[in-house]
Amino acid sequence: MLLVAAGAQAAEAVLLLVATAATIIDAAAGRSAQQSSGVSLIVFEFIVVAGLAWIAVGLARVQAWSRTPAVMAQGFTGIVAIWLLQAQRLDWGLPALLLALAGLAGLLTPASLRALARPAPDAEPAETGDAEPAKTPAGKKPVNRRS
Repeated sequence: MLLVAAGAQAAEAVLLLVATAATIIDAAAGRSAQQSSGVSLIVFEFIVVAGLAWIAVGLARVQAWSRTPAVMAQGFTGIVAIWLLQAQRLDWGLPALLLALAGLAGLLTPASLRALARPAPDAEPAETGDAEPAKTPAGKKPVNRRS
């Protein structure tokens, strides 16, 4: 299921790249409100495409850091999809919503959660300056040697 999430993330990056191409065409044809705003939107879209692709690679490689940005990206995609559906843009809204749902389903399955879980930090004794940590019998409190 983690590969489903990675595939959904990669598909979102590709679809945003298509939208970026449409923005480039509009800016070149002079259909932007201002030329500078069209260029800045294109640069921003390329940055987001690169980020989405980077997250998809992280998911495919089962890297723990990729879980949080992937869930956030799916949530944002879902919000944008609902906004597009309310604007009667079924051609963009429906695929975006389906990808967001598939991505979240892939990320939130128990197997994916286990695969992306970070290992628990080792509980090491605090440094007391001793070469060897103090050992205590079970059930007894350690003795404070600094008093």
